[in-house]
Amino acid sequence: MALVLPLALPLQPRIRLAQGLWLLSWLLAVASSLTLLWSGHLLVQLWHLGTFLAPSCQFTALPQVALAVGAVALGTGLVGAGASRASLDAAQYPPWRRALGPLLVAGTAGGGGLLVLALGLALAVPGSLDTGLEEGLGAAMSHYKDTEVPGHCHAKQLLDELQLRHHCCGRHGYKDWFGIQWVSSRYLDPGDQDVIDRIQSNVEGLYLTDGVPFSCCNPHSPRPCLQSRLSDPHAHLLFDPRQPNLNLWAQGCHGVLLGHLQELASTLGSMLVVTILLQTLVLLGLRYLQTALEGLGGVIDGEGETQGYLLPGGLRDMLKTAWLQGGVDHRPAPEEGPPEEAPPKEGLPEA
Repeated sequence: MALVLPLALPLQPRIRLAQGLWLLSWLLAVASSLTLLWSGHLLVQLWHLGTFLAPSCQFTALPQVALAVGAVALGTGLVGAGASRASLDAAQYPPWRRALGPLLVAGTAGGGGLLVLALGLALAVPGSLDTGLEEGLGAAMSHYKDTEVPGHCHAKQLLDELQLRHHCCGRHGYKDWFGIQWVSSRYLDPGDQDVIDRIQSNVEGLYLTDGVPFSCCNPHSPRPCLQSRLSDPHAHLLFDPRQPNLNLWAQGCHGVLLGHLQELASTLGSMLVVTILLQTLVLLGLRYLQTALEGLGGVIDGEGETQGYLLPGGLRDMLKTAWLQGGVDHRPAPEEGPPEEAPPKEGLPEA
């Protein structure tokens, strides 16, 4: 029976394979450890920004899957380092001989399944992140004034910290605040005619102004921050409403956060590619080393000719036979000819 992808491995090439596999396994362990650390960093970032992501956003699944990929790859790297080192020592290899087969199967199945899941998430996550930020930032801004409402009392503090830390204002720009009541009703004078007129002029009974919160102000601006009456060209001297970024953050928080999270995800994706590539090489090397040593009955320094392979020929023959049998079963049956006439019976003699 022909083996699948056989490779001749006499003593010296087998030793070089084990030595190279030991180094490659430790590289995999380092790469998977970096993947675990970066996945944890991204999860921490998402935990801090969770208020500004819609609950339906699936972006958090990406670092979670990356954590699983990193854990499986780290285990593969440690197993590969131990098995390749033990393959050079006749006293250490026998315990690995019994466990290496199941470990290879588990590593291949786990890594392959997680790879398919990671690829699916990589295709679905970008659109989910954009929509999640759009909905989450809108909800957070609408609750900016609810400082005494249970469940939303921290929305103002979190949004102010977001705008100051990431140098952004509003969802897509400072004018987003014009369509939202961001001033709490507790600070409004119900007897003030201007307050009454603004509330009555809005169909939803909201107090809307052409101003922004203090966290939209750029502290590095050489002039005092202008927060109110931003639509009135005559309200402030030397102020041009067509250039609103004189002392306000120019960018919206949606674009800033989207770019920030996509950059983190892109770095994580590069780490995943390197990790999965190294894991594939380690698994292939372990399989060739295992089958080569099995051909020698587990004798480490055997001088006999041996071959490493990926799959035994029996498996390929079995699949080929099943395919051919399936093809035979589906072939049309030959047409039946007319039935043969029975030969005439000889007449019996009369009594």
